[in-house]
Amino acid sequence: MAGIDWRKFIHSDPEVLLGKPVVKGTRLSVEFILGLFAEGWTEQQLIENYPKLSKEIILAVFAFATDCMREESLYSLSAETT
Repeated sequence: MAGIDWRKFIHSDPEVLLGKPVVKGTRLSVEFILGLFAEGWTEQQLIENYPKLSKEIILAVFAFATDCMREESLYSLSAETT
C-alpha cells in the first residue's frame, strides 16, 4: 500500500518554532497535532478548529511520525501502577 508523501505537507524551518516540524503554511507543529489526538481530539474537531488542516494533512502528520519512529531505537518500557 502506497503511503502519503508527508514531505508535501510537513517541513522544518529554523525561523518557525525553532525548526520544529510544522504543517506548511502554518505554525501548527506535528507535536502539537499529535498532542491534541493524545488528549482525545477527533479528526473532525481538529479540522473545525484549525481550518487549514485537512484529512490529507492529518494523515501526513501520522506518516511523518511513523517515519521518525522507524529511525529511532525503541526500548522496553516497564509498566508502572499508580
